[in-house]
Amino acid sequence: MLNSPEAYTVSAITRLIKERLEESFQGIWIEGEISNYHHHGSGHRYLNLKDDRATIRVTIWRSAGGYLKFEPEDGQKVLAYGDITVYEKGGSYQLNCRKLVPVGVGELELAFRQLHEKLAAEGLFDDDRKLPIPDYAGRIGVVTSPTGAAVHDIIQIARRRNRCVELVVYSAQVQGDGAEQTIAAGIEYFNSRSDIDVIIVGRGGGSLEDLWPFNTEVTVRAVAASGIPVISAVGHEVDITLCDLAADLRAPTPSAAAELAVWSQREYIESVNQAVSRQAVVLRNIVRNARRELHGLLDRPVFARPRDLVLQRQQYLDQLLRALVSAGKNSFEKYRNRLSLSVARLETLSPLKILARGYSVSRCLPDRRVIGKVEDIEPGDRMETVLTDGQVVSIVEKTKGKNTDATRKEV
Repeated sequence: MLNSPEAYTVSAITRLIKERLEESFQGIWIEGEISNYHHHGSGHRYLNLKDDRATIRVTIWRSAGGYLKFEPEDGQKVLAYGDITVYEKGGSYQLNCRKLVPVGVGELELAFRQLHEKLAAEGLFDDDRKLPIPDYAGRIGVVTSPTGAAVHDIIQIARRRNRCVELVVYSAQVQGDGAEQTIAAGIEYFNSRSDIDVIIVGRGGGSLEDLWPFNTEVTVRAVAASGIPVISAVGHEVDITLCDLAADLRAPTPSAAAELAVWSQREYIESVNQAVSRQAVVLRNIVRNARRELHGLLDRPVFARPRDLVLQRQQYLDQLLRALVSAGKNSFEKYRNRLSLSVARLETLSPLKILARGYSVSRCLPDRRVIGKVEDIEPGDRMETVLTDGQVVSIVEKTKGKNTDATRKEV
């Protein structure tokens, strides 16, 4: 029987490969396309880097991922820097990535685009949510470095335009790690006060890296959430930051921001003087027209000979009164004649006139019902006969028709 060859255990060979591989591939760059990217809830990131022939697994631990300026996406071409490690239990190797850089576009530029798309989708840059800048601010909050050129420019412009406007400077870090936190804190501080009319947030010019705190989500959300109007003045005129887009007004420079926020006392006085001059002209025209109209009225006869006008009015009044009396008399005679005619007609039709000609009217007692026919009364009924000079009451003893004698007892 042959002697058994010397053999490695799986664990031993894996450990040996791990030692040799990790010693040989420390601090290397690998270029490839991202696939199967996953951002775990623990904060760690997992992805694959691939080319047209091979694939390697990549792990970005949470501690390293916190320094990423952009969010990796499938399909991006990147350069990954880190160390090759071997996962002994699975017998596989991977790259522990310490830095990730996009290929073809700068890291900060890519981060800018991604954050812009995210915040724009939320409506943080919409015009309809922007607040108006007050025309006459009395107290202005300034969030910037107290030693930078920006704050000196703002103070100089404010003093030149209006010394009555008060500036309150919040000392903020405007460059480097953690700067965005101090900028957001300054905005929140001024919002906690009730005496600030407008806020200026800004700094002087610089590189994209220098201005980066004004492109972070923390700063942009603080600007968008401000209940006080915010003027963003970051860098020079050519520099555009996300803070500019979220602010209620963008100024190309800090000096321009001061021009926009601080109202000019000289211009205000000039506008008041112009308004006073315009009103004076208007008042002079009103007085001149009123005087012309008054002179025209005074030249009228009523003011030259007022008694003649009164006498004319009295004469006209007398004419009206005579016409009224005449019309009244005519109307009275007219209606009196009509009344007399109506009375004469009524007298002609009066029953008393008929009785005066020898006629009488008989009524049944006690209801005084007029007797028009023989059958309206019976023997024994009491009746009243109305004559022209009085009444006769009688009791009926007998009734008869046209061929029968009638007997009546007088009472």
